[in-house]
Amino acid sequence: MKVKVELSEEYKTPYAVIYTDRITDEVQNAVDLIGRDSTPLTARREDRDRVVVLKPAEVYMVRIEGGETAVFTESERFISRKRLYEIKEQLGTRFIQISKCTLVNRDVLDSVEAGFNGTMVLKLKNGMSDYVTRRYLPEFKKYLGL
Repeated sequence: MKVKVELSEEYKTPYAVIYTDRITDEVQNAVDLIGRDSTPLTARREDRDRVVVLKPAEVYMVRIEGGETAVFTESERFISRKRLYEIKEQLGTRFIQISKCTLVNRDVLDSVEAGFNGTMVLKLKNGMSDYVTRRYLPEFKKYLGL
């Protein structure tokens, strides 16, 4: 990847533009690194009132369950007060929406297999699984290059 930095007093806030013919892993990593939101994701454990600060890389899945926003890490479940769309904006491009109520971290995908009625089942590295619904399937297949 070529990198060019221009210094000028007219730029008070850094601004980045990436020119490319397609999104590769290298480009995606650059976008994630440059566009990283510094706002942490906060959630609480179900049994405690203590708020925990989570890094996006620690989050495996975010899912709406029983009216609550559940945030899953490798081995724990947390509850967030934020709505799914707010978390999606906050976590950035590392996450992909697979259904009306579920986001998953692209970096922790383990396998994908055909489901019923045109859906797909994806499995994460921590053993969790969920369905990619038909509405979100085209974007998911595009990400996988299928």
